[in-house]
Amino acid sequence: MDRYPSNLPTEGQTFRRVEVLSGEPRRRRWTEAQKASIVAESLVAGAVAREVALRHGLHPHQLYMWRRALARDGDAGGAGAGCSFVPVALSQPEGGRASVRTGGVEIEVGGVVVRVGPGVEMNLLRAVLGVVKGA
Repeated sequence: MDRYPSNLPTEGQTFRRVEVLSGEPRRRRWTEAQKASIVAESLVAGAVAREVALRHGLHPHQLYMWRRALARDGDAGGAGAGCSFVPVALSQPEGGRASVRTGGVEIEVGGVVVRVGPGVEMNLLRAVLGVVKGA
């Protein structure tokens, strides 16, 4: 008698099939930073969301869900409140030498450069950038 009973028909030819799945597991876990990066890539002007999703091994529907969640969090005042993605360009200072500073960022908006030091109050920065952008 068979050690492993089966409910398959025993008369005639019987086939048993085993499928071995190899490769990357289907369920992956994405960090918030990874999600934000992929969503930002899909929001760049000229980007095709479907192509971005497939390039990262996502189903396009998943990317659209992440985009909706980011928009919802922004409207609800969550972690993404008031956030948007903008292109960033790194430039070499004139003269070809980079200066060494302790922290800080320079933001150029409409030909105006705003220098921001570490520890700046975000509401103040938002107000200043709003004024510069409106001018």
